[in-house]
Amino acid sequence: MSNNTNSVLALLLGAAIGAGVGILFAPDKGSKTREKIKDGFDDAKDNLKHKFEEASHQLRNKFSGAKYDLEETYEDLVSNMSHKTEDVISFLETKLADLKEQNAKLQKKQMAAQKENS
Repeated sequence: MSNNTNSVLALLLGAAIGAGVGILFAPDKGSKTREKIKDGFDDAKDNLKHKFEEASHQLRNKFSGAKYDLEETYEDLVSNMSHKTEDVISFLETKLADLKEQNAKLQKKQMAAQKENS
């Protein structure tokens, strides 16, 4: 954006210097000189407007690309988290089944010990 700002400032400065030199060395009547100055300012204004529109268009393109990248990254993250969640649930289900099996064995041992003690 700094390049665009410098270009605009250089353009405006050049237009002002050109208008000043044109007035000093103008062989035409005052009305013609004023018309030339007005045309010069109109050209500078149009050029400035074009540069602003171009910079605005470039910014929109960059932000829309960044938005797309952000949405894609978010979707990837959600997808990965979903897979990880499934992995964690499967792991926990396996551990729960193992713990239930160990608990059943311990209860059988306790029941057998209680029968022996009776």
